[in-house]
Amino acid sequence: MAKFYDARGNIYGVVSPRQVCEAGITLPASAEDAASSRAAWSERVIETFCQWPDGIRPAGAKHHRSDGLLIGPFQSSPPFDLLIVNTDGTLAERSGNGLTIFSQALLEQGLMPQEGAMLRVHHDKQDAPSPVPTTVKPAVVAGVQGFWLDLGQPGFGPAAVGALGVEPVSLNGVEVNRIEPLAQLDTAWTHSQFVRIGNPHCVTLVQDEAALPSNAQMLESPLSDSLTAIAYALPTGAGQPCPAGVNLQWATRVGDQRIVARVFERGEGPTASSGTSASAVASAAWRVGWVAAGEVRVVMPGGTAPILLEERDGELAGVRLFGTAVRDETR
Repeated sequence: MAKFYDARGNIYGVVSPRQVCEAGITLPASAEDAASSRAAWSERVIETFCQWPDGIRPAGAKHHRSDGLLIGPFQSSPPFDLLIVNTDGTLAERSGNGLTIFSQALLEQGLMPQEGAMLRVHHDKQDAPSPVPTTVKPAVVAGVQGFWLDLGQPGFGPAAVGALGVEPVSLNGVEVNRIEPLAQLDTAWTHSQFVRIGNPHCVTLVQDEAALPSNAQMLESPLSDSLTAIAYALPTGAGQPCPAGVNLQWATRVGDQRIVARVFERGEGPTASSGTSASAVASAAWRVGWVAAGEVRVVMPGGTAPILLEERDGELAGVRLFGTAVRDETR
């Protein structure tokens, strides 16, 4: 069965393609073919590997025992192909915590080279290339074993995420956007920065930490229903402003190079942390002048993510995320 890992409160199960097939689920031999046929197998995979066993679901826990499932590797040597399956059966283009967990699983299996490896995430989204590559390298930071993930150069603005019908507004002299469905929920949610960093993000920048929604609030109706309509693509959500869906974040500056954030993911809902969301938050904060290039710390309910921003010729040229993961034996 699946092995479960925890990366800053983000939980993923890891299974091999062989384990999926042994469970009686037909999965194509290549990650590319598996992604293109996702509708035929993904819901059954989530039901098989991510449901709580009878009688052991803790009080107050989410319906699923993890935030998603990682299927791979499809090879015995790098580069390694994998699939990131959300609990609603859709495929994600990239997950920082998911890739950290997958790297840890590869390390435990003796497959992760000391010099690192390329991970390639296959998906079936029509608005982004597949696979999405990420270079990972084992590292020790402040005495903690983990991995640096090179997420590349982010893109900014509505065109980067396929957003439609959004209004330009200004924050610190920088053009950002007003997302009407968000602004209608809270008048403090009127300045949002779109960021693509392998997957699409909408970072709403607020002036006061009190304007950040809590994960408990985001789980409750009617806020949960409203955020689902914004974040999720059809048919689960409304696909507005992004027809393919978008991950939502809220962020505020709390000190020098330090940002506090909350996350609501398409395909999953509120999460304790997200590596790509933290990277998008840091990128958005850089663009409006809240932080400088260098190390930025993004604080989420599940923990703090160290992000390295590289600036070149006045542009944000690269983003790297440090992550760690441990086995969760309680699941």
